[in-house]
Amino acid sequence: MSDTAGTGALPTRGVPAARVLDEIRALRSADRPTHGGRLFAYVYDPGVAGLDELAQAAYAASAHVNGLDPTAFPSLLAMENALVAAAARLLGGGPGTAAPDVVGSVTGGGTESLLLAVKAARDARPELTAPRLVVPASAHAAFAKAAHYLRVELDTVPVDPVTLRPAVADVAAAIRPETVLVVASAPSYAHGVVDPVAGIAEVAAGAGVRCHVDACFGGWALPWLRRLGAPVPAFDFAVPGVTSISVDLHKYAYAPKGVSVLLHRDRALRAPQFFAYADWPGYTMVNPVIASTRSGGPIAAAYATLRHLGEDGYLRLAASTRDAVAGLADAVRASDGLRLMAEPESTVVCFTADDPKLDLFVLVDELTARGWHTQPQLRYADLPASVHLTVTAAVASRVAEFAPALADAVAAARATGPVVLPPELRALAAGLAPEELTPELVAGLAEGLGLAGGVPDRMAVVNTLLDAAPAAVRERLLAEFVGLLQRPAW
Repeated sequence: MSDTAGTGALPTRGVPAARVLDEIRALRSADRPTHGGRLFAYVYDPGVAGLDELAQAAYAASAHVNGLDPTAFPSLLAMENALVAAAARLLGGGPGTAAPDVVGSVTGGGTESLLLAVKAARDARPELTAPRLVVPASAHAAFAKAAHYLRVELDTVPVDPVTLRPAVADVAAAIRPETVLVVASAPSYAHGVVDPVAGIAEVAAGAGVRCHVDACFGGWALPWLRRLGAPVPAFDFAVPGVTSISVDLHKYAYAPKGVSVLLHRDRALRAPQFFAYADWPGYTMVNPVIASTRSGGPIAAAYATLRHLGEDGYLRLAASTRDAVAGLADAVRASDGLRLMAEPESTVVCFTADDPKLDLFVLVDELTARGWHTQPQLRYADLPASVHLTVTAAVASRVAEFAPALADAVAAARATGPVVLPPELRALAAGLAPEELTPELVAGLAEGLGLAGGVPDRMAVVNTLLDAAPAAVRERLLAEFVGLLQRPAW
């Protein structure tokens, strides 16, 4: 067996530690930058000196602790309870609040938290043979994943193309006797706007249905922004009818991935979330979350991060993020042909193009070429394609550089002109049924688009093709393409 880096993890002879680390560093050199304030998606960088080292040391100290049995490892239980308490207190729960009996669980990420919120709601209504879930169209795709995994029907409520929010009346109309959960976002990931949580929770409560607030993205940012004077609407346990909230600590709490918290207003609401099984000859399995064995590393790293930063630290980081959002939004407003999808009210700047000569996907490539990594979002219903910027505290020191870079990228995109797909390729994307997209056809298409060797530096043609395809075709295309990428490294 080869011991060449990247061609198999198990060499014939053990590789010296220094060389293994060199291999990892070499592989990492192709990644997007996780620090420095130039990547506007996927990572959350506070720009705090020494925080990485603290989190890494805490992670290492608990990496081999197993969360499967809290009686064997009480240190992990203590840290989980502390994280839940911190999240609950920040989100309107705990003694002396409207939700004094709030409880929660630490999960491995936002998707797991949302899956468990849906599971708890579904399992609380065992008499229903066809449970249903009501979500705004802007709700995170993880709810669709939960519905798929848990065999819950998904009822999607449209969002207004101007406000980017669902109408409370439309949410109310979507609730049926089989509805087990209604969802609101605080904020929605794509555009960064907060749904009308109070109204949604009220109609859910009136129908006797649970209401989950997906604050995975903004739950650790909005409360600090509110303390700084931002007009953040009510979205947490202070709102009657909100029965559960999710918040990711690996986002704006700046903990390493992956740590999320799922909160319930009381123990009875959380009870159906648990899985227990004793009908076998081994140990009785009791799991509050999806995973059984869980490393204590991420939980200890999150605990260390929260303890080190404290309230004053998070207020400072929120202030830096707020200022960065304002500066980026000003840069967009100053760019001819671009407009904000919504006035920023959280930690997102999202913009689109009104000029048909300015291709957003070309603009994204031009920004990438200049070292700014943004996230293109394809058209959906009445919503145009857009560019998403997740803004973190580390961006603040880069804002002055972004405005001229954006202006330069806009000029270059105009000079290049919009992508023009060959008519036969556009017809193929629009006309094929998903089941016709065989692995062989997708492999040939990937080769024709220059994707056979991996993801190219410029993606405008690929994004234009995906934008022209119906959602079901996009899904199949991307699933097959990821299947091409994920192959054994022989």
